Amino acid sequence: MSRSPNPLALILFGAGFAVKVLWWIALAVLVVWLLGFLVRSTTAAGGRGRWYRW
Repeated sequence: MSRSPNPLALILFGAGFAVKVLWWIALAVLVVWLLGFLVRSTTAAGGRGRWYRW
């Protein structure tokens, strides 16, 4: 007897998977931002001071 998967279980699994993927993306963006921040802030006398626009 084959049962069809519960739609709620599929939705929750999909949401959990999406949240996990978003956490990995956020972590990668944070690492890139920190690397850029550290690389740019090590210039002597603030040569490139503020690299953001605001």
